Amino acid sequence: MDPLLIGIYVLVLASFVGFEVITKVPPTLHTPLMSGANAISGITIVGALATATTANPTLSNILGGAAVFFATINVVGGFMVTDRMLKMFGRKK
Repeated sequence: MDPLLIGIYVLVLASFVGFEVITKVPPTLHTPLMSGANAISGITIVGALATATTANPTLSNILGGAAVFFATINVVGGFMVTDRMLKMFGRKK
């Protein structure tokens, strides 16, 4: 089989499974689960840095740089949401 076809199969199946898993999560657990998912984006940053730092510029370098950029936005935004969520449970001043 063609590797591109296998990649498309994996993408479609992962999309369906991810959608089903996310829709089954109650709204009260959504924010804590998303803040916990920031660790996965941290792992993405490490892998993207490894991809983006090869000697000669290729498509994988460009995609790795874009992955670093977007994963960093995801991590920072996730920590901001987590901080806001934790402030909701703090003492009132």
